[in-house]
Amino acid sequence: MAKMEPLGAVREHVLASLRRDIIAGRLRPGDRLVERELAERFGVSRVPVREAIRALVTEGFVLFETPRRTVVRRLTPADVKELFELREALEVYAAGLAASRATARDLTELRDLLRDAARATEAGDAEAITDANTRFHDRILSLAGNSLLISVMDPVDGRLRWLTRQNEEWPQLLVEHRELYEAIASGDPDRARAHALDHVRANYRSTVRHLFGEPGSP
Repeated sequence: MAKMEPLGAVREHVLASLRRDIIAGRLRPGDRLVERELAERFGVSRVPVREAIRALVTEGFVLFETPRRTVVRRLTPADVKELFELREALEVYAAGLAASRATARDLTELRDLLRDAARATEAGDAEAITDANTRFHDRILSLAGNSLLISVMDPVDGRLRWLTRQNEEWPQLLVEHRELYEAIASGDPDRARAHALDHVRANYRSTVRHLFGEPGSP
């Protein structure tokens, strides 16, 4: 007889799969999440599905329109502005710290991530681009060497990845990331912060154009 997975492991599998589907756009804003259908899809009971949906509500990906209707959240201009304000505050700070602390090995890792992003951009692979760009930002955050900073970013990491996926100006993103890398590699915290700020604000404007068809100015 096959060994049954613990309920918590099943929940995490369902949660991770649904989160990936939302970030990748396979589940779109307004799409309904139906417990019965999802339980059949994953071959599990409704309990881990229900718990996964509640976790997605907490993470800000879905909401209960009514007690019996759960849908993928539609991002509002206010949602996007608030998330980018957080990015501006924390990622700019992280870039300055990374510039002052990154080793030669750290910089090599960042270059490798940029190569991954370049290959994905050339192939036009949206999911791979999102993954490479997110890993690039995550690595800068880790290079800052501030565990409290990471813990503050962690609860909104998924939503930030979701927003990153909305910006499809991929060649420009690659240019900005290369410039940010050069600023960090220079060892000049002021230069790194300035490039990080320019990048976050440009990304905000691109995301707002894509989602709402209007300019943004954080």
